[in-house]
This record gives sequence, C-alpha cells and structure tokens, in this order.
Amino acid sequence: MKKIYNICLIALSLVIISSCDNGFDELNTSKTGATSLDPILVLNNAIVSSSISGGTLTYELGIVQQVISSNTGVLEGANFNKDNSNNTVSNWQNYYRNVIKYTTDVIDRTSDDAARTNLYNMARILQANAYIVLTDTYGNVPYEEGGKGYTEQNFFPAYQNQQAIYSSVITELKEATAALDAAKKVETGDVLYSGSIDKWKKFGYSLLLRAGMRLSQVDAATSKSTVEAAFAGGVILSNADNAYIRHDANYVNGIGNTLNGTEAANFYLAEPFVTALKTNNDPRLTAIAIRFVGATSGPAQVAGVATKDPANQFGMPMGSTDGAADISGAALPGGGSRYAYSQVDRTRLVKRTSPLFLVTAAQNNLLLAEAKFKGMSVGAATTAEYFSAGIKAHMDQMATFDAGSTVPAADRDTYAAAMTATLAGNELAQINYEYWVASFLNGPEAWSNWRRTGFPALAVNPFPGRVVDFITRLTYPPSEILVNKENVDAAIAAQGADKLDTKLWWDK
Repeated sequence: MKKIYNICLIALSLVIISSCDNGFDELNTSKTGATSLDPILVLNNAIVSSSISGGTLTYELGIVQQVISSNTGVLEGANFNKDNSNNTVSNWQNYYRNVIKYTTDVIDRTSDDAARTNLYNMARILQANAYIVLTDTYGNVPYEEGGKGYTEQNFFPAYQNQQAIYSSVITELKEATAALDAAKKVETGDVLYSGSIDKWKKFGYSLLLRAGMRLSQVDAATSKSTVEAAFAGGVILSNADNAYIRHDANYVNGIGNTLNGTEAANFYLAEPFVTALKTNNDPRLTAIAIRFVGATSGPAQVAGVATKDPANQFGMPMGSTDGAADISGAALPGGGSRYAYSQVDRTRLVKRTSPLFLVTAAQNNLLLAEAKFKGMSVGAATTAEYFSAGIKAHMDQMATFDAGSTVPAADRDTYAAAMTATLAGNELAQINYEYWVASFLNGPEAWSNWRRTGFPALAVNPFPGRVVDFITRLTYPPSEILVNKENVDAAIAAQGADKLDTKLWWDK
C-alpha cells in the first residue's frame, strides 16, 4: 500500500511540474525588450567610441608640447616625461573594449550577408583606424586575435609585430574601401556619414594615405605605392568630407568633458605651442586660446578677466610644477599664479559637445604636399599649392568647433601666403610644422607624425626628474602584463624594453 502511495505521489508531482513548465518560456520572454540589435547600431557605438578620450591630455598632447598640466599625482605623464600606468592605458582600454569589440561583432555578423556588404566594409575601415592608433601607441599589439575575446572567448591573444600589422591594415583598407558599392544597401543610419558611400570611400582612402606616409622613413617603396593608390582612389580634400565625431549631451567629447569638469583649472596651453603661433602671427591663436589675467585660482577664471588677444597669450613652460618659480604669475602681465596661463577656450574648442576630428582635408593636403615634394605621383598640384590648401582648410575648419572660433578669410589668406613664401628650402620642416598645428586636439595623430618626421623640432622637457628625454611609445597596461604575460613577454622580446623611449618600427 505504501509503495502504491509513493508511486501516486511521484506521478502527481510530475503532473504539477509539467503544468508549471507549461508556458514557462513565453512567461519569461520580454514582450518589450530587444532580442536582437541591428548591426548598424553596433557600428555607431564603434564610431562614437572612436572619439579620443580625455586621457590624451595627459600624454599625447603633452608629448607634442601643446597642452600640459603642472599637477603631480594622477595627472603625471608627459608633463614630467614619466611613466604613469594609470594614464598609459587610455587608448588600450578605449579601443579594445569598445571600438575593436564592436567592429569585430559587426564584421562577424555581416561577413556572409550579401545584402549588407557596405556595412561589413565600413566596419573594416573603422577597425583599421583603431588598429593604427593602437599600434602607433604601443608598438606590437594583439591584431589577428585582438577582437576574439568577445566573439570566441580568446582571452589570451597573441601579439603581432608592427610591420605585420601595417601590412595587413593597408590590405584591409584597400580591399574594404574598393568594395564599397553605392548600388548595394546604403546604411543611412550611420552617425559618421549617414551612409554616404562616396564619403566612406574618401575616409578609407584617407586612412590609406596616412598609413602609407607613416612608412615613408622605413619602407620608401611601399610608402610610395600605398600613397599613390590612396590618391588614385580619392581622399578627403574638402572640409565637407572631414571625418569627425559629433557629440551631444548624451555622447560627450572626452577632452571637453575632462576640461569642463574637475580638471578645468589643471590643463594649460604649453609654452612652445603658444610661442610658435605668436611668432608666426597665426590667427588661429585667437580662435584657440583664452587667458584669465591675474587669476590666482580656478574660481577666479571668470569672464571679466578673460582675454583672447593673441599678444596677451602666454603658454605654461614645459616641466612646470605647482609652486615652482617658473610658473609664478609675477612673470605674467597682470600677475596671478599658474591659473593665469593661457588655456584652450572651454566655451569654444573644447565644449562637451565639441566635434572630434579623425581625418581632415587639412591633414591630407599637407601629407600630399610632402608626398609631392618626395616625388610621388599625387596629381598636378604643386607642393606649395597643397601646402597652402592645407593651411586654409584648417583655418576654415575652426568654425566647425564654434562660430566664435572662425578665422576671417583675409587673415587666413595673409598667413597662408606668408608661410608659402618661406616654403622653398624648408619644405619638410614647414609642412610638418603645419601638420602639428592642424592636428591640434587629435593627440595620437599629432604625436605619430611628429615621431615620423621629427618636426617641429621640440626641445627636451627640462623637468629634472624626467625618466626619458622624449616619449616615443606608451607602456603596456599592468593588467595585460598580469593576465596575458606569456604573449606580452614575447612582444617585449621582439620589440624591445617596455619603456617610454623604445622606438616603434617605423620611427626612424
């Protein structure tokens, strides 16, 4: 009897369980939540994440002596030519965790979708840009397995050397850009170019031009063939085609967010940058700079003491530290303290909603000026014509930041004519000086071109406690060394010591 009772109890339990399972999946499936995400939205995440983070203030913009801080502690970096692992990780984290992850996802989901080949190739182009930034920052980095942590759970990626990465990136840019086809589905939802195939092609070939010129000192033949292929494909030569990230209240400019937050009074225009613009009577200084005369604190930086007068702009000396004599306001007209040095105007160029330029007509014209000077086949324009066009394009570009940064056409033309008149015999120095200015606020690109060319000729940071004279790469993240040690050690053995002055493959 007891056995019969137990059997009945088990049977009843199975019926109850079966009843509970009935409709379980339907009950636990959201009726409103998204179950899949259109890959164009994932690409948009990658595009927005391609915007340079505020971390560039601590290293790249300081290395090229355009913006520095006199603060010690968490803001140490290029201001003192020291290794600060809290800040050297900025590009690694942003690009691998966001841009590489998102573009890898899009590539993985669209590679076999014949209807969305344009989206597939747009993702390849954007990913190529990310890998250029990463390898130019650290040297040897994960490439072939760089995005596999997300798609294949490969958390210990092998590293490739920079020469192999550049070879692959050049191939990717050539193939992906050529494959874009206006006859296929146009991805109008993309936030970079609204799906314009013509503009995406110009962006892809512009990155190819950049990659080709990066090899100019290490592989002249490949550099020449790559640059000529990019030019033949068609690059950005008009500001209307500039590749830039648009920001708003939800997706803010990283540099602007940093400079309009707790660090508002901690970063200043560097003395070499301000002095160079003043010496050349460059009208862009008025468009860029502001100084709060006599300010002795952050709260004292108010509109009533502000000046945009170029003659009254003074950059903070390199190597300055808080309280040191070399940043005493006694040396500045109007007195004050370190707070009275010139800054990037937070109400114009570095608002939270300011754009961030990735590739511009100004940069491309200047690269073509150098290419022409070196005998490459890049059209009928002369070196001087490309040079002048590059200067004018950047001055016109300033208005995109804010109407208050517009450079008057007459001032633009006067400056371009004066600089072009001194070009002969000084081509490489002049062209790459202007590239330095035209890349202002794009720290990774300004730094890479400076390392490639050696122009402008910057003096050693005089800070007595500096670790190196010039920073030529950033060190690997401590977390990567801890977790992926075997592959990091192999990269270091192939490349050289994990130090700030180890040179990259193309840096000759």
